[in-house]
Amino acid sequence: MSIVGILGMTHDEEMQKEYNFPLTLVKELILEFNPDVICGEVHPKSWELYQTKGTPHGILGETQNEYPNVIFPLCEENNIKFVPVNWFEEDVFEEEPFDKFDFRAKKQLEEELNEWNEKKLSTWNKGEIPFNSFDYDDVTNKMYKWLQTINPDVQNIVRNARHNIMVARVKKAVKKYPDKRILCIHGAYHNYWYHQSLTNEKEIELVYPLR
Repeated sequence: MSIVGILGMTHDEEMQKEYNFPLTLVKELILEFNPDVICGEVHPKSWELYQTKGTPHGILGETQNEYPNVIFPLCEENNIKFVPVNWFEEDVFEEEPFDKFDFRAKKQLEEELNEWNEKKLSTWNKGEIPFNSFDYDDVTNKMYKWLQTINPDVQNIVRNARHNIMVARVKKAVKKYPDKRILCIHGAYHNYWYHQSLTNEKEIELVYPLR
């Protein structure tokens, strides 16, 4: 049986400072979990670009700083396999969830989204690791269900399809590396989906939160 851990984080450097989640803590948590494999929020093409040309930030500049600054070096130093699991179609879909609405409606929806984000951030310290708690996940899940009612066409691509593909790649890694310790690292707003998708997998012993 594989042991799969879930670690959500904030990509924003200012938020890392404000909410006591520096990259030094990310490194500490990785070493503490001691993974054989890391499934990271990196596009496969971006991982290939890093491997072949050393370009650290991806095909669109989307790869977050924690990867070249902490995660990639840790993998190299500790012989940890890295599996890129992110997904997006870089050339065909750029619509935001409120783009189809007129100015007044869009402004109101943006204000509602800000309220949801404030609710989400208010739970940042409910667990031992910032943003890694069922309280945070509950608000995040409700926020994205609300967004689904506003513009399902966008959400079905940027959230649902993306999530399903990312988790499918994790499951593929579990089959490729059986009986290993596998750590999934991504933005904390993905935690709820990973947890609900991996909880009942027979081949997996799930660890979340890590502390």
